[in-house]
Amino acid sequence: MIQALLFDLDGTLLASDPLHARAFMDQFAAHGREIDEAFYNTRIHGRLNAEIFAEFFPSADGAAMAEEKEAAFRDLLGHDAPPMPGLLALLDRADRAGWAKAVVTNAPRVNAEFMLSSIGVAARFDTLVVSDECSAGKPDPAPYLEGLRRVGAQPDTALAFEDSPSGIRAAVAAGIPTLGLRSTLDDATLRAAGATATLADFTDPALGPLLDRQSGAAA
Repeated sequence: MIQALLFDLDGTLLASDPLHARAFMDQFAAHGREIDEAFYNTRIHGRLNAEIFAEFFPSADGAAMAEEKEAAFRDLLGHDAPPMPGLLALLDRADRAGWAKAVVTNAPRVNAEFMLSSIGVAARFDTLVVSDECSAGKPDPAPYLEGLRRVGAQPDTALAFEDSPSGIRAAVAAGIPTLGLRSTLDDATLRAAGATATLADFTDPALGPLLDRQSGAAA
């Protein structure tokens, strides 16, 4: 039976990856390095800022670069962004069923809170777990283990939603059945990381039967 739904944020609750890609491309260009969206998808997507800047700009002030990039992202996102299609209906179903709801993200807290407010769902979740505040970030399972602890659920009574290989690996390592969102990557890539199934978004016809099977209840 389902007791809790745990959600990644970027690329899962909203289609934010194109904005992150734009912010990274602009910043890298300002520092003399040209990258494209494919580079973002394969080398940056789903990783912690500290890792990204340590790899590509090891002699720079990585913390300052991260703050600069995230401020640019928030400017691009704005205060009234659309949630992922079908998200509100899924949250309504969770409320009716009494399922706990957590956000588990590698995003900095200021970004996470800004995004949740921007898509109008900040009050709809029981907790927000930020990887920077855990012992390790995704792909380590620590953030998802903390999410389970906070909502009082066991891994086999939870379901995670993720869009990146690092996030999927984190949730699966925590023992949580995980569904992949094809907001950036394809079915094969997400399944290779450990997703049990993938969805185009939360309106995907496959979601209802997956929830029914996991919960043992009719939709």
